[in-house]
Amino acid sequence: MTELQSHGLRLVDPDAGAASRRGGAGPSDHKAVTVDGITLMVPVHTAPSYRSPFVADAPGPDGRALLRRDTIPIASIAFPKQPKFYGRSTAEGVPYSQIATLHGADVLATTVLQTCIRYESRRKACKFCAIGQSLAAGRTIERKTPAQLAEVAKAAVELDGVRHMVMTTGTPPTRDRGAAILAESAQAIRAAVNLPLQAQCEPPDTDAWFRRMKDAGVDTLGMHLEVIDEALRRRILPGKAEVPMSRYWDAFGAAVEVFGRGQVSTYLLAGLGDAPELILSTSRRLLDLGVYPFVVPFVPISGTPLEDQPAPSADFMRSVLEPLGRMAADAGIRATDIKAGCGKCAACSTLSRYETPLAA
Repeated sequence: MTELQSHGLRLVDPDAGAASRRGGAGPSDHKAVTVDGITLMVPVHTAPSYRSPFVADAPGPDGRALLRRDTIPIASIAFPKQPKFYGRSTAEGVPYSQIATLHGADVLATTVLQTCIRYESRRKACKFCAIGQSLAAGRTIERKTPAQLAEVAKAAVELDGVRHMVMTTGTPPTRDRGAAILAESAQAIRAAVNLPLQAQCEPPDTDAWFRRMKDAGVDTLGMHLEVIDEALRRRILPGKAEVPMSRYWDAFGAAVEVFGRGQVSTYLLAGLGDAPELILSTSRRLLDLGVYPFVVPFVPISGTPLEDQPAPSADFMRSVLEPLGRMAADAGIRATDIKAGCGKCAACSTLSRYETPLAA
């Protein structure tokens, strides 16, 4: 599974399963693939995937396909089907799929605000970010209202059995850095349907926002470091680097007090230059605080400044994920214990497989 995520996958039938997305907010250029009962997000539209040794044959009448490594059969796989809620639209004519999308097998995800003060400046934009691509292509709308999100979430639960939801956002030009629109969105969704929620934003200006989001119905919180080394932060995410690491550490501690151990998480992107030793030492500090370090392999997205950055090798990922999985298990902070969100879904990384005795 780790090799599959690193190399990507060639598809004999590109239309198999739910539609994949090119560009836009992540996970982009991926397709959901179920292997041995585990659903992974696997790159299918990236340069490495076009050269991948892994090939998926066209699905048969039962919906299953043969996964091969070159010519050698590896496993029988399946692709989650196109969700039923994609066929609906709001009274104003907005397709539900432009408001929220299916991630993995049973996760609803949305970018509440599809613009970002970082992205709008070439000097400040994160070099891997493609948040504006899907908006420019007309695949989404700029601002999803609380009422729209509640309507789509309710339909996704009733029609497709969605089990939890992720709400992320571009960073607005306000000191709360998106916490306010996430809180109002959560309140509307929870009034319509009992669906566990994760909110994701940069650390807000005041810790009081954590309690406000929690009271609004947010179950888990993601504040994503992505890159650790300070020089690397300034080069790859220059706008976000204006929020100092010290604020992230303070915010992590304050958020854990509100949401609880294991219910606060952060993305760490492996393959952008941070050494395995730095990723692991930072992860240890995060776990000691009660924060889940969700380490995922970097995926180069076309149209971004890092589109030619190579994805990390499977050996690199194993050198991080294997010891990290043991660390997380020893700390009692596992993906299976998270109430909602990316860490619980676990499809963008094989980390959760290393938290059990079976290696990925």
